[in-house]
Amino acid sequence: MQKESTKKKGLRRVLLALGLVCALAAAVILIPNACVVLSTKGKILTLEDAPPEEADCILVLGCGVYSDGSPTPMLRDRLSRAVELYQAGWAGKLLMSGDNRSKYYNELATMNRVAQEMGAPKEDIVLDYAGLSTYDSLYRARDIFGAKRIVIVTQEYHLYRALYLAQALGLEAWGVAADGQNYRGQTMRDLREILARDKDILSAIFLPEPAILGDPVPLEGT
Repeated sequence: MQKESTKKKGLRRVLLALGLVCALAAAVILIPNACVVLSTKGKILTLEDAPPEEADCILVLGCGVYSDGSPTPMLRDRLSRAVELYQAGWAGKLLMSGDNRSKYYNELATMNRVAQEMGAPKEDIVLDYAGLSTYDSLYRARDIFGAKRIVIVTQEYHLYRALYLAQALGLEAWGVAADGQNYRGQTMRDLREILARDKDILSAIFLPEPAILGDPVPLEGT
């Protein structure tokens, strides 16, 4: 009996220790995530709001395209929202930032074409082919294209992190969500985004250079 009681006590201690480890891990993951969301929530606007004065550009963050060059639903909604904002006078330039790391995958060609089909004039579309991540897109918007005041367009779940990074980089930024529908696989994206927010808190602290920089290309000169 005494041995059995000792085993039960030992098991309780192990379970208690595991519970504490899990609670600590949850706190480490969820508390920074909550800070990112709460610190940027007030910067998310809608089409009905008054646009920020003198925004340098509307920054459209890229995402997937299909093999035939057509945009995924998420990307199409981002482009549609950005063109709406442009036509409503929120900014005079559309800065498209996406991934073109391979000749077989070109988000920018799709973004440029579809935005023009939606009514954006070619001369007001600026393409950033080295937006390999959210952080890189924002860093390059500042250092390559000279933007200081920007309106970011992406889905709401992604906006919090983008706005947090923009603030860390010294940009004055607002966000407008492009949630036009229910997207397949969104639950997994939401879970991954929690970890991405935690990771990018480190980016916001250390401010590393992006993978690709280059010579400045001021927006007003494009």
